[in-house]
Amino acid sequence: MTIKLREEARLRLIGSIQRYFSENMEEPVGDLKAALLLDFCIREIGPSIYNQAILDAQSHLQDKVAEMDGDCHETEFAYWRSTK
Repeated sequence: MTIKLREEARLRLIGSIQRYFSENMEEPVGDLKAALLLDFCIREIGPSIYNQAILDAQSHLQDKVAEMDGDCHETEFAYWRSTK
């Protein structure tokens, strides 16, 4: 699965990379270099982050499903027990 960013997010990330370089490195980077670095990060680092996010979401959902038995359970055939 290819990770695709919305164009607005992509442009903001390019700007963020440029700002990082201008504040932390000896020379700034232009749009092209920042875009190439972003593409590299998305292709090389992105899948690991994406896969971990999926694992985290699955774990969270499994915990919620496990809680359903206690949260959503109703005692069956309880009418006669409550009228005594």
